[in-house]
Amino acid sequence: MEPTTVSLRQLAATSKHFARRLLTIGDSRFAFRARGHQEERQPPPTKPEACRVGGGLRPPYFATIMLGLLLLFGCFTPAARLAGAPSFPPAGKGEANPAPEPPGPTLRLDYGRGESPGNPVAEFMYFVPLISLEPVSIVKSPGNTQRARMISAIRSFKARSFLVACEFEFVGKGNQQNVFDHTEKVRRHERELKDGGMLDHQLGAINVEGTGSVSIEVTGTMTNRVPTVSEVRLRFNGRGQPSPVTIDLHDIRYFDGSFRLHNESVARVNTLSFRRKSGPSEMGITVASVKRKDASDSFLQNLMGGVKGTTVNLFIQPITVERAGNEAMLNFGLALALEAPEFTFPRAKNLKAGGGPSQLFESRVTEFKPGDATTVSGSMHLGAAQTLE
Repeated sequence: MEPTTVSLRQLAATSKHFARRLLTIGDSRFAFRARGHQEERQPPPTKPEACRVGGGLRPPYFATIMLGLLLLFGCFTPAARLAGAPSFPPAGKGEANPAPEPPGPTLRLDYGRGESPGNPVAEFMYFVPLISLEPVSIVKSPGNTQRARMISAIRSFKARSFLVACEFEFVGKGNQQNVFDHTEKVRRHERELKDGGMLDHQLGAINVEGTGSVSIEVTGTMTNRVPTVSEVRLRFNGRGQPSPVTIDLHDIRYFDGSFRLHNESVARVNTLSFRRKSGPSEMGITVASVKRKDASDSFLQNLMGGVKGTTVNLFIQPITVERAGNEAMLNFGLALALEAPEFTFPRAKNLKAGGGPSQLFESRVTEFKPGDATTVSGSMHLGAAQTLE
């Protein structure tokens, strides 16, 4: 290694020496050219004092000298950094990356194999706070044992489309609610409400009561054997059983010094659907019946509720939902199509801790009962009355 070290030191010393003479060489370039023209007719020199390169004269060992200069300059010139590559050393102490936000619940997807315990219904229905535009509380009855268990799955794939149908059963006892908090909405429209306006047909809660048969239908397209989900439809009235899912609806008015609920009704939900589309994300809905909340369970009342539900389905419009929630449901459908063993929901940003109403709203709206104090996420146009948006 010693000869190599000596050669490098000599090369560095020579390069440093000629670096100082670089300007002198440049200044003398024209003089060398003139001298070259005068000596063109003279015989070549017997000693290697100069050699001709590129049409001009250069001093002896010019190529070696320039190579040394390039090597010397290369030692002090930083290399260009590739785009996206980190800089070393870092300019300063960077802040630690924030901890990733914890995800939502994970559903086990057993596709009817064995005796799976399934998933809690509250986790199966976690898409509700995901799609809500307003804060939502999840409230379960004491000792709730409701679970959603997959019992079968059928898949049909063609060259350009596919269809997946998964059947679930809701088992166990109890009920659970997704209760929408309309505090901010009432605050935004406080002046209009006090002037006689009304928030009509507001969605107060989505409830799951007892047991039932539920199916999820997933349709989509195939491109180069890659599936893309177009629609996910949840059907809650499977096997001829009534749907265990209902929604609470009511109007909000200001009367006798306080905000009050009016025209409270209950709609039994048959289907909820989510589609891939441009523009705002929306959830489609169909209902089996619409009844007043205080209506009896008699044959006549049920018949009238069914007729009203059929009429409502002719005019009901899709409900605007959070894009993240709509995308989560499409991804859930893709997981079912690919027969994934599990699916994890993203965390719902509008999910409230605990099930109680806002203390500020409760103190101002003294006429609301405890179960009614947290309600609405949006408008649901089931009638022709004016709605404050």
